[in-house]
Amino acid sequence: MGTIYYGSGLSTRIEDRALAHLKVAIIAKLRRNESFTLSWAHPEDHPEGRSTLWLHPAIPLRFVFDEPEAPELNREWLEQLMRSANSTGGIQLVPEHLEPLQQSQPQREVA
Repeated sequence: MGTIYYGSGLSTRIEDRALAHLKVAIIAKLRRNESFTLSWAHPEDHPEGRSTLWLHPAIPLRFVFDEPEAPELNREWLEQLMRSANSTGGIQLVPEHLEPLQQSQPQREVA
């Protein structure tokens, strides 16, 4: 679990893989000097609900990862986050949908 620190004292724990993808989407918006929202559903170990942050380029932001190695990014998930970043609703942190493994064909017995 990584942590995103925002402003003076606000911190939120987010799984490292999700945080790595969010970082790319957030930095792309802030580089263009754009303000936007970031929303997520509360994890199961927290009270039910959801949270939203208003992100602004002038407010300090820091990403801290527990894992020393950066994960390989999932292009489709990143594109989904970027599309939401450019919508009026802001970035919506949605779960990653991995491609299912292709099932191998049953082997035929040779007589």
